[in-house]
Amino acid sequence: MKKNIFGTLAVTAFAALTITSCNQSAPKVDEKSQTAASGGSDLKIAYVEVDSIMSQYEFCKEYSLILQKKSTNIQNTINQKGNNLQAAAANFQQKLQQNAYTREQAEAINANLQKQQADLQALQNRLGNEFQAETEKFNNALRDSLQHFLAKYNKDKKFALILSKAGDNILYADKGYDITNEVIAGLNKAYKPAPKKAEAAPAKEEKKK
Repeated sequence: MKKNIFGTLAVTAFAALTITSCNQSAPKVDEKSQTAASGGSDLKIAYVEVDSIMSQYEFCKEYSLILQKKSTNIQNTINQKGNNLQAAAANFQQKLQQNAYTREQAEAINANLQKQQADLQALQNRLGNEFQAETEKFNNALRDSLQHFLAKYNKDKKFALILSKAGDNILYADKGYDITNEVIAGLNKAYKPAPKKAEAAPAKEEKKK
């Protein structure tokens, strides 16, 4: 009955992200790196380590905690309601075997249990969709902030291509092309956390009429 609808948080804002823009205040890449990157032509290439952005960019760290807390709360809610429903179903089966109900009573209780199960599934779907929407909102905000920063960054750097490096999607990359630390420093300098709001009181379940 209980399904783990929330697996490992997967933030995909950088997956296969290739950007042709990049700020003005970051340290300059040394002459040797620029020459190597150009390959003797006007083409300049750089890359950013995705894992480092996710672990060191303050916006990512804060939002990851928010999503993790939300996911845990949702899972706990689903688990608790699922356990209660399982206990009620087990109690019904036990009393049914003991002939504790009339036929009409048994049918009514069984119908109520089925309704609770359908309600639980609907709740699970709704909360899952809300969590997915919140994750997508984070991904979009992360992508926008990165692209906005890189557009300024590249006014001076003038890279023709900036790649995202995640895992082994790039089989080999010379460290001379790595601008991750510059990007993280610039992002964190520009980031202004939103004022913290007081946590809302848990919503009370609507009383049965």
